[in-house]
Amino acid sequence: MIEEPRDLDAILSDPYMIEKALRQAEEDALRLHKRAGNPIAIWRDGQVVWLAPEEIPVSLEPAP
Repeated sequence: MIEEPRDLDAILSDPYMIEKALRQAEEDALRLHKRAGNPIAIWRDGQVVWLAPEEIPVSLEPAP
């Protein structure tokens, strides 16, 4: 797959593109933790809660 050149200034000035990149990074990190068998810490009801890898809410397959 060949990626098109990207204009960094345009991306950084577009809140939609920034949010999209952050969501993708979050999904990638969750997938890596799940695949490696590592738990993650989340904030739930005012407390830190550890989720076991099988509880991490992400598919092991990347989104298209």
